[in-house]
Amino acid sequence: MTIARHLVDVHLLLVREARVLLSLRRSGDEYDGRWHLPSGKLEHGESATAGLAREAWEETGIRLDPARVRLVHVAHVTAPAREPRLGLFFRADTWTGTPDNREPDKCYALRWFPLADLPDNLIDYSATGIHALSHPSEYSEAGW
Repeated sequence: MTIARHLVDVHLLLVREARVLLSLRRSGDEYDGRWHLPSGKLEHGESATAGLAREAWEETGIRLDPARVRLVHVAHVTAPAREPRLGLFFRADTWTGTPDNREPDKCYALRWFPLADLPDNLIDYSATGIHALSHPSEYSEAGW
């Protein structure tokens, strides 16, 4: 019997002066060299906002107050040869510290992009959450 599972991803929409912080992925798959939101999978026993704060620290070196982030969008996605996942996109307008690439083995660079001028090579999954900032929608599905 196969047990189905869904991964839970938390995505950071770090917004400053109408700009969003993106990371340039370093990976051995088709997403290498594409822009993505700082993000990661929840760990066992971890709440979504605690996981977001952990990922923000691990990837960018900033500190978030989990009580001061706002859920913007939920995406339920799947793709061939990938496990289904539920993506939770949280907006943070306040934080402590200056974003810095703390995972150079997984990320080539961090860069701020104007919300009105995002890069062409942005991963669709991230684009869904960013789009919800200006076009509010609580939920989406892709690949089903």
